[in-house]
Amino acid sequence: MIIEVSAITPGIGAEITGLDISQPLDRDTIASLRELFTRHLVLVFRDQVLSREDHKQFARYFAELHVHPSHRSGLNKGGDPEIFVIDTPADAKQSNGEAWHSDVSCEAIPPMASLLYVTKVPDNGGGDTMFANMYEAYNELSKDLKALLLGKTAFHDGEIDLRNYGIKLAVGQQYPQASHPIIARHPETGRSLLFVNGSFTSHIEGIPRWESDMLLSGLYDFVATNARLQCRVKWTQNTLVMWDNRCVQHQAIRDYAGFARYGERVSIIDGKPPEPALQ
Repeated sequence: MIIEVSAITPGIGAEITGLDISQPLDRDTIASLRELFTRHLVLVFRDQVLSREDHKQFARYFAELHVHPSHRSGLNKGGDPEIFVIDTPADAKQSNGEAWHSDVSCEAIPPMASLLYVTKVPDNGGGDTMFANMYEAYNELSKDLKALLLGKTAFHDGEIDLRNYGIKLAVGQQYPQASHPIIARHPETGRSLLFVNGSFTSHIEGIPRWESDMLLSGLYDFVATNARLQCRVKWTQNTLVMWDNRCVQHQAIRDYAGFARYGERVSIIDGKPPEPALQ
């Protein structure tokens, strides 16, 4: 088995070929994939024919499976709790993940990675996903802004994301909320990274709200408009993409209104909450 690696950009993303991830993988192959994942942050595997169990088994090579809070809260009833279905029919008014975000950062321990498997791509060729490197987002901040943000925490509220989809919790239902460092430290690499996003972050704690809004708005715009941080993945049928949710944000591009798209996501959790970067 010869694994070939083709970088998408110098800073983020790689396509992996020569590997059938539906088959059992040996320790050396898993170790190689871990190293590639740590280096490139986003891995793309095309032409993979996977059952749901194949999908989950591949994810289990790296960590335990995460159950999405929509299942735990009762918002999503029925189905496999370890699978988050992203089903966008042709007549849908919106789709999942249209804003830049990291997945469910409102969790006390957010997923370490997500693995999305798309089996139906829009017939118009749309539906790409953008990914952004949060290591580099931090690196490009000025020394003064880094000094201001280091040591501060931000409040992440899952209900912000629910409201974006017109969902309101019923009496007795709960959704995660958590405080996380704005400048976090990756648990494996030790590198500093920016950890706030517009879909879940409510405010910076300990400062006036207007100052928080100003800072967060600027950080969100900086990530969204900075092509140096980003790569773009074009989906083809039966493609799986795995990304490091600890140091990557992503955005699903909604340029396929009137066309259908279907995928299923598995997320994994390493049991390590975001920790503050060293001052």
